[in-house]
Amino acid sequence: MYKAHIAKLELGSWREPHDLLEHLNGVATLASEYAESFGSSQWAHLSAMLHDLGKYQPEWQQYLTKVSGYEAENAHIEGTGGHPNHSTAGALWAHENLGPAGKVIAYLIAGHHAGLSDWNTENSSLESRLGLEESKRELNESLRGAPPELLNKAPLPSLQTVPGTKNGFALWVRMLFSCLVDADFLDTEGYMDPDKLDTRGNWPELSALHCAFDEFMAEKTKGAEDTDVNRARTDVLVQCRTKASEAPGLFSLTVPTGGGKTLSSMAFALEHAKHHGKHRIIYVIPYTSIIEQTADVFRNAFAAVGEEVLIEHHSNAEADPKQENSRSRLATENWDAPVIVTTSVQFFESLFAAKTSRCRKLHNICNSIVVLDEAQLLPPEYLQPILDVLNLLSKHYGVTVVLSTATQPALATVNDYLDPKKHINGLDNVREIIADTDSLYKTLKRVEVELPADMNQHQTWDEVAKQVSTHKSALAIVNTRKDARELHSRLPKGTLHLSALMCGAHRSVVINDIKQRTKAGTPTRVVSTQLVEAGVDIDFPVVYRAMAGLDSIAQAAGRCNREGKLDHGKVVVFVPPKDPPKGLLLKGANACKSVLHGHAADPLERSLFEAYFRKLYYECDLDKKGICKDLLTDDFDRTLAVNFRTAAEKFKLIEDGDQVAVVVRYLIPDKEGNTVEDWIRVLRKGKPERWLMRKLQRYIVRIHHRYAEPMRQHGDIEELMPGLFVQVADGLYNPEFGLQLDHVQLTPDQYVISNEP
Repeated sequence: MYKAHIAKLELGSWREPHDLLEHLNGVATLASEYAESFGSSQWAHLSAMLHDLGKYQPEWQQYLTKVSGYEAENAHIEGTGGHPNHSTAGALWAHENLGPAGKVIAYLIAGHHAGLSDWNTENSSLESRLGLEESKRELNESLRGAPPELLNKAPLPSLQTVPGTKNGFALWVRMLFSCLVDADFLDTEGYMDPDKLDTRGNWPELSALHCAFDEFMAEKTKGAEDTDVNRARTDVLVQCRTKASEAPGLFSLTVPTGGGKTLSSMAFALEHAKHHGKHRIIYVIPYTSIIEQTADVFRNAFAAVGEEVLIEHHSNAEADPKQENSRSRLATENWDAPVIVTTSVQFFESLFAAKTSRCRKLHNICNSIVVLDEAQLLPPEYLQPILDVLNLLSKHYGVTVVLSTATQPALATVNDYLDPKKHINGLDNVREIIADTDSLYKTLKRVEVELPADMNQHQTWDEVAKQVSTHKSALAIVNTRKDARELHSRLPKGTLHLSALMCGAHRSVVINDIKQRTKAGTPTRVVSTQLVEAGVDIDFPVVYRAMAGLDSIAQAAGRCNREGKLDHGKVVVFVPPKDPPKGLLLKGANACKSVLHGHAADPLERSLFEAYFRKLYYECDLDKKGICKDLLTDDFDRTLAVNFRTAAEKFKLIEDGDQVAVVVRYLIPDKEGNTVEDWIRVLRKGKPERWLMRKLQRYIVRIHHRYAEPMRQHGDIEELMPGLFVQVADGLYNPEFGLQLDHVQLTPDQYVISNEP
């Protein structure tokens, strides 16, 4: 008997070994089922049957008899050493025997533990690996034990059937890779830990969520006050439900801030899934800071079905250590839940990933509805590869994409520039859900925007502060954390402050305080960076906005007279003492000035946004890192050379290589009465378990190395593990402003005081 895995029972006796051929057949059945949605079952079946060919080696069989169940399970996880290699044999056999198609299989099998490789670069070389004498020895040893029928397979379909041919080859390989990896993990889990496998699945059907949602919305609208804003929101909801019956593809949902996009987009998705048999809804949000509140909105809407109706997949998702093996936790591995709420970083980086853990979920994106919330925030420097993958998902993988925003970006194809490098291969045939967006925007117009007479004439912070101080309640939004401190220092005592130097727990407390004060009519002044501009539900009569991109000004306006209780709110755009830092902020501000120059009408007129985004995108390199070139296969019938690993390493929406995480001592207890000190003590005594790191995420501030190193040398922060520091010095975390970037000695009244004795 050739064994795939072996494990001990809890009482120490050996479980019946997992038969290798049984494992191969089990993985093949699952993988081919997953790949059926994009017409590639035969490819998935063959790669699965060959993926563990290397386990027929005598050396591997001997290894399995020596290790415990725990070690055997770890041996299955990528990057774990101490065991014989087994993932090259099947790859090499396919490469030598199946022609060009064999190279597809080689990518999948060679990477099913360590991740997809480049075909041949200095960074990574599958070609070189397949040519090693060690690899040939592994294959020869494996063939001695492998049953002949394992290697006698039907001819493969032509590579010309690849979805998207050469432009779609890389995504197709990653989709096949996802099918193989998820099937392999699940079949292995079924043997190693059947109880764990049993906790997966059993999610409610989308149809049940649909019914609960409709009842929730009926109750919500029944009790709503009869106002222009609420009537407009009802109309948006009706149009979303009506448009949902149209054929799958690309849609836009263009609704002003405060017009009910979140719930209406979910209504569209549920109705669309019902009409077209979609499997799941994936709601993609740009910022981690607002993902939890959005997930809570949906949980409330689905409450009649139960508590476990969706999963959040993001770095700040908290988990109870007692629930670490719950199905919600497990579902983050492969997204098998009906509703996923995730971040742009998690969604798009997974689509360009090479690691097994990130790719595993990809096949479950097929035949889904993807709602891109705040679509204007798609990062320009990665825009072309993002547009390419959205086109492929829509055309070949049954995905309906909804671009939801108040300020639609200009994502259509552009090929009329003199410089062809500036052309955009965009999203065409996008259907707008709202029938008359101009009328809707007129109905929901709640602010007047006041521009500076001269958009190049800078004001001092004293001048800006004097203007803001004339209002009892006002929000001022600036471009940098330093600007926020400068303006705040000049405003009356009691002015609140928000920036990314405050940890997530701290920001949540301040935002809740702002909501309570403004709702009660308490005079409230706030200075914030742009973190309040997407999804933070606050409402001020007056908003001041430092010159920025036109989309940022529109988002700032969305925090003004949000509920329409005033005839008109007031948004004042000012030119701060210094221009924004070089980069996207400055390009956005310049594009805004260019579009608004000489424009006497409403600065937020819808027709201006296409011109603004075209101007902005023209000034940016939409594939700055050359990712599209890494993933393009010109010699489609020969080498099929793709730089999977290089592209994955380049595609980082958040460049954290120059940053470190600092756990700050914000000592306000959470709702269970725990403080960050409790979690730090647990970390010092144990290891960085997943649940613990999620708890700590709420208390982390990320800063550049240039700030962290002097603080470390001075003893203000201590490194607990590579890249993770903890605050040591008292007074380093200010209760108003957050983490102090320089070594400071604050007076005792400025310390964050613990409630503990």
